[in-house]
Amino acid sequence: MMRKVLTFIMAGGKGERLYPLTRDRTKPAVPFGGIYRIIDFTLSNCINSGLRRIYLLTQYKSASLQKHIRLGWNILPSELGQFIEILPAQQRIGDTWYLGTADAIYQNLYTIGDEEPDEVLILAGDHIYKMNYYAMIDFHRDSDADLTVGVVEMEKGESPHYGVLEVDQKDRVLGFQEKPGEPKTIPNQPDKIFASMGIYIFKTGVLEAELGEDSQAPSSTHDFGRDIIPRMVKKGFKVFAYNFRDENKKEAKYWRDIGTIDAYYEANMDLVQVDPVFNLYDRDWPIRTYQEQFPPLKTVFAGDEVPGRVGLVLDSLVSSGCIVSGGRLQRSILSPNVRINSYSQVYDSILMEGVCVSRYAKIKRAIIDKDVEIPQGMVIGYDAKEDKKRFHVTESGIVVVAKGTEIK
Repeated sequence: MMRKVLTFIMAGGKGERLYPLTRDRTKPAVPFGGIYRIIDFTLSNCINSGLRRIYLLTQYKSASLQKHIRLGWNILPSELGQFIEILPAQQRIGDTWYLGTADAIYQNLYTIGDEEPDEVLILAGDHIYKMNYYAMIDFHRDSDADLTVGVVEMEKGESPHYGVLEVDQKDRVLGFQEKPGEPKTIPNQPDKIFASMGIYIFKTGVLEAELGEDSQAPSSTHDFGRDIIPRMVKKGFKVFAYNFRDENKKEAKYWRDIGTIDAYYEANMDLVQVDPVFNLYDRDWPIRTYQEQFPPLKTVFAGDEVPGRVGLVLDSLVSSGCIVSGGRLQRSILSPNVRINSYSQVYDSILMEGVCVSRYAKIKRAIIDKDVEIPQGMVIGYDAKEDKKRFHVTESGIVVVAKGTEIK
């Protein structure tokens, strides 16, 4: 029964590698794909999986996330015992904030006592993917596991970026390696690894006991991967790995940890392809969000009166409230309420809510955060040396203009 499952979503991460997009907001609140926030994908998976008792654990710069949840996710009937509720860090058991993923749950054990679930599902709130958690819970119960860890198959060369699980032929976990150079590979697949997705299902009693012990361990980093899993394996607990089953209905499995600006940019740009790897249009697995009420997209000017003054949109995602007024937009993503003015050009870029591109401006391979006005004739993305004087530029040359930047 799904009402016997209590879900925690880790939504307090700083996302330091996504700076400056995380300068003013936690990573799960970063916009994605025009109208979404990153947290929407995990929450949509929960709703589509039938999970209805959900706590979001917040800590770092959570105001934007809290507003988004209040406006867009207040959808469950409390009289039926269903909820999506924010739990801010409160220092309930000491004078420290969350010290790690395990400590975040430990500091909120009182909520588990209040709800009395049979299992506790713990999720990361900063990944893009589609997954039916119900199937993983069934696997956990059928295996009579004390802990089940969600894993995704990856190439061996990716191991320095992820926690890697060592498993036997029956998917029982034998060990955990944190970002190893020489990882343990999948049985009979020497070029593949099982990377941890940051998804855990615990028997409630086991979780409470192990977190209590971990809280007293002076050498612990209070992390599920580094501390809890290895300790449980060593003790002989039944720990299993659950191989990710994708609901995306594509040939290749899609799971993205968009932890860097370049990864974030590439995942967004995939959405404007002719056949994107990630399918936003599957009505059997909808991704929901909060959308403010804006008028429809409008394009203005067809070049009849003034040659070259054409409102043109090609191979792009454009949200409500946008006006493309005599400018050219190609292979780009516009969040709501963006304006592209005459003779301007925007290519291969992500423009967030409230951005205004003035006349004759040229933008290429850039991420423009909210409420930025691009001055007339401004050029961004064409000269890395000049861009670095004003903005953040990644190693691959993606230019990031921070939220609210005043460009003179």
